[in-house]
Amino acid sequence: MEQQINDDINELIKRRFEELNELKLRGVNTFAYSFERSDYSEEIKNSFEEGVEKNVSVAGRIMAIRRMGKASFATIQDLKGRIQIYLKRDELETAYDNFKLYDIGDIIGVNGFVFKTRTGEISVHCKEMVLLTKSLRPIPIAKEVIDELGNKTVHDQFSDKEMRYRQRYVDLIVNPEVKDVFILRSKIISFIRAFLDKQNILEVETPVLQGLYGGASARPFVTHHNALDIPLFLRIADELYLKRLIVGGFDGVYEISKDFRNEGMDKTHNPEFTMMEVYVAYKDYEWMMKFVEEMISSLCLHIFGKTEFRFDDKTIDFKPPWNRVSMVNSIKEKTGLDVLTVGDNELTLAAKKYGVEITGKESRGKIIDGIFEILIQDSLIQPTFLIDYPVETSPLAKKHRSIEGLVERFEGFVAGKEICNAFSELNDPIDQKGRFEDQVKAREAGDDEAQTYDEDFVRALEYGMPPTAGLGVGIDRLVMLLTNQLSIRDVLFFPQMKPEK
Repeated sequence: MEQQINDDINELIKRRFEELNELKLRGVNTFAYSFERSDYSEEIKNSFEEGVEKNVSVAGRIMAIRRMGKASFATIQDLKGRIQIYLKRDELETAYDNFKLYDIGDIIGVNGFVFKTRTGEISVHCKEMVLLTKSLRPIPIAKEVIDELGNKTVHDQFSDKEMRYRQRYVDLIVNPEVKDVFILRSKIISFIRAFLDKQNILEVETPVLQGLYGGASARPFVTHHNALDIPLFLRIADELYLKRLIVGGFDGVYEISKDFRNEGMDKTHNPEFTMMEVYVAYKDYEWMMKFVEEMISSLCLHIFGKTEFRFDDKTIDFKPPWNRVSMVNSIKEKTGLDVLTVGDNELTLAAKKYGVEITGKESRGKIIDGIFEILIQDSLIQPTFLIDYPVETSPLAKKHRSIEGLVERFEGFVAGKEICNAFSELNDPIDQKGRFEDQVKAREAGDDEAQTYDEDFVRALEYGMPPTAGLGVGIDRLVMLLTNQLSIRDVLFFPQMKPEK
């Protein structure tokens, strides 16, 4: 069956090449240089007035053709939708003859006037037509068949998820609603940028290639610089460079960037992802929680006109104030276990009981985090700040001002997924040095996600960094929530895939 499909496609491609050659023999430029387009399908339909003849110039991809001898209809698709084109042989002459060699998928430009057909469809009466691009490969157009009971069956739909991700260009052609998600993604990023700019927080750029990676607990991608003959790492986070700028005297900096982590892939993880990180001097994590609430709720109202959204089967409301839940207290309420005071053996036994995978190399903090993930995380449906983490899991966060063994950190959770992470940033160089040393020990004990010792960052802190609040927001996950997409691949134009066979 698959071989038959491939043979059929090859025959169609062969025919299109024959049409291409015939058009060239007729003197047709099959791959034009430009076209002066002034109108889009949606605007033409919205501005149509009965009895008013309006000249338009449109361009787009042919998505349907109906040939009827002396006249024909075609439907073209542009960025904003589809519109019907009416072509009359007597008016177009040679161009009409050439149209017989056009296919679904070809891109054309049309000059004409707007009218309404006898069936009431707003269309463009073509006075001039030019081929802009000859499509050499057939696109998978879905065909709808409706039976006498009104049941609709769709044939030849380009619906295979893996194929859609691999050939996103085809996905965008035949599933134009996919464009809407990416247009919204662009608007979300633009709003965040404008919001931060309005706060007088400076947008900056930091290195993608780093001699020493840091700022998160993750495995890096490694490359090699030939001229310097040294290994370099694709950044896993922007944090340590941005905080160096706070040391240097900036009151607020941010970066919207690509980060890279050499880890597994699933519905919420892609090895290349978009992160927004912001650092503001003289603030703490309490201030940052209010900042996040304001930024996200303002974004929702500005772009969508609402704060309430459907995500999967859940209704999410981003209206402030968000819930605040202590990691330690939530575990205690669920299990009766005080993870701050219980002994190591009892903590390990409890973790195993609840299904945490224990290898013997985990720190107390990592075990506590594992218990939380299994017992609590999925229940955090409405926007929630999970606050106050074990010190072992947060080597860059300031120790809690009143609770021993914790740091001032929060993560924002929505629908059971983390969307942001923030600290009262550690600015004590002595404490930071000790935390890095603990990370080195953890790495030597087998934790390959433990952070590295960044001697230059410690030196920067020794010059003095003011109290600072820092935040990282996962842009991809935020877009997923606001557009009701259940996989990160549906908000990335080109997600990472296994190689094709």
